[in-house]
Amino acid sequence: MAKPKHEFHLVNPSPYPIITTVSMLVVAIGAIMFMHEKPHGNVIFYLGMMMIIASAFGWWREVIREGIHDKAHTKVVQTGLRIGMVLFIVSEVMFFFAFFFSFFKSGLDPVGILDADGIWVTEQGTWPPAGIETLSAWDLPFINTLVLLLSGTTVTWAHHSLLKGNRKGQIQGLFLTVFLGICFTILQVVEYGHATFGFSEGVYSSNFYMATGFHGFHVIIGTIFLAVCLVRSIRNTLTPQHHLGFEFAAWYWHFVDIVWLFLFVWVYIWGA
Repeated sequence: MAKPKHEFHLVNPSPYPIITTVSMLVVAIGAIMFMHEKPHGNVIFYLGMMMIIASAFGWWREVIREGIHDKAHTKVVQTGLRIGMVLFIVSEVMFFFAFFFSFFKSGLDPVGILDADGIWVTEQGTWPPAGIETLSAWDLPFINTLVLLLSGTTVTWAHHSLLKGNRKGQIQGLFLTVFLGICFTILQVVEYGHATFGFSEGVYSSNFYMATGFHGFHVIIGTIFLAVCLVRSIRNTLTPQHHLGFEFAAWYWHFVDIVWLFLFVWVYIWGA
């Protein structure tokens, strides 16, 4: 390939932006139909999700090829991509901030809210609401905290191994991180199985499941992100000079770790 005439990258025409947009519209339509108990709403929703996954796979494959084969990821382009990832993580911080704000609002001032049919009522001055048996923070949640903290060290080990050219340590660190991510997800499912309250049993339970559930969803995404990096490491397509995909995966994983620490302290310990 000829050397680029400038440091910037003008992307080639791609079908993936419009495909992703249509896929997200299908997901929204399916979700609305499902929530309103319309026929085939769940089928449309799952179809849209599969379309998004397929589009993401193809789109990100193009980005990887741009960096490896086209040599398009110059220092200027890498800086722009890093800024984009930082802004994405900031948006995720704001996403979780909404759940924490709702939890603190209800916990610090537990009053009767949204009391239609007596579902969302919280007894004045009582938190958690009467009848809610909270999960012990020092049982499965504590084990999951240790699992995530350990995974943060293994992904850092893998990153430093990559920078040092130690491919064996890079692969081992990524493998352990992916394994620990899977363990966390399994333990989260087991924890939900032991919970004595359901999603719709009050303001505490809804906040609990929304915050921990979306965090679990982010763990799954991060695990997939790192698994792709593991495959790329085995195929030896990451170099100490060009490994933006792995760098972003590590950033994302550390973000997931930090969010969990806040959840553990404020939801499991303080909230109980």
